[in-house]
Amino acid sequence: MSLALLAAVAAPARAQAPPALPPWHQGVSEERKQRAYALFQEARDLHRRMMLAEAREKYQEALASWEHPELRLYLARVLRSIGLPLLAHESLRLSLQWGPGSLTPEQEQEARSTLRALVQHELAAIEIRCDERGARVLLDGKPWFVGPGAARRMITPGEHVITARKEGYFTVVKPVLVLAGKEASGRVTLSVDAVISERRWAPWVPWATLGAGAALGVAGAGLWWQADVHHRDADRRLGGGCDPWCTPSARDAYDASVIENRLAIGAFVAGGAAMITGTVLLLMNGPQSHRTDDRGGVRIELLPVLPGDVAGLSARLAL
Repeated sequence: MSLALLAAVAAPARAQAPPALPPWHQGVSEERKQRAYALFQEARDLHRRMMLAEAREKYQEALASWEHPELRLYLARVLRSIGLPLLAHESLRLSLQWGPGSLTPEQEQEARSTLRALVQHELAAIEIRCDERGARVLLDGKPWFVGPGAARRMITPGEHVITARKEGYFTVVKPVLVLAGKEASGRVTLSVDAVISERRWAPWVPWATLGAGAALGVAGAGLWWQADVHHRDADRRLGGGCDPWCTPSARDAYDASVIENRLAIGAFVAGGAAMITGTVLLLMNGPQSHRTDDRGGVRIELLPVLPGDVAGLSARLAL
């Protein structure tokens, strides 16, 4: 570091030319720079003695006074050493946020190679899109973003839970297992939490069955009346007996009345059965309410994390 940071602190007179100063000098008083440098020296001493937790605190205090790219790089080294790759990745990303020249060529190469190693071997990525306006998307129970839109984040490998909520919609909860060096990319869809009323059959089916039964009953009544008329007519004509020259029409009328009577009985039976069936169908065809079956969900695709964009992983939103 120390050369760039020390030079910046040791030459406060240059601060009078704001256009020539790098962005991380803008708006930072000399007092804050001096404090940051003193804290940096303490942190470096602790770092050399492998007192990493204490060194981390001092680096963070220094950064609170002065957001400097080299301080970010040193903090990232400590964070990675104590097993915090996600925080180390964020600190390295911030060390490169001002572009080329914010670090020495050797430091920039170190930052980028460390970022690449973290992304490929120690971290994973997750990117989710939700097009439902007003839907709140959470990652591991913590607010992430509000739809419509998409977000991308570096995560530690393992199982993570995506949750999407919106009033009046089914809540979507999806566990996602992501391995190191992989990216989980997907889309959340929400479905309305509605109650649907349905019938077993179309409403006209029971009524048509009842109507058919009634029609058969009317037809049976007509046949019954006609059979009775024909039967009495045949009885009247055959009442006096029959000689060899008796015309066969009376006997035919009697036979016809018997057939009509049987048809009437059949019509009554069929009509009654149809009426009973129609009544049962009518009772069974009442509306039945149930909640919609489509509960929404998350479609996830696992892909390798692209190493060529390690510095901008948290910002890319293409899905």
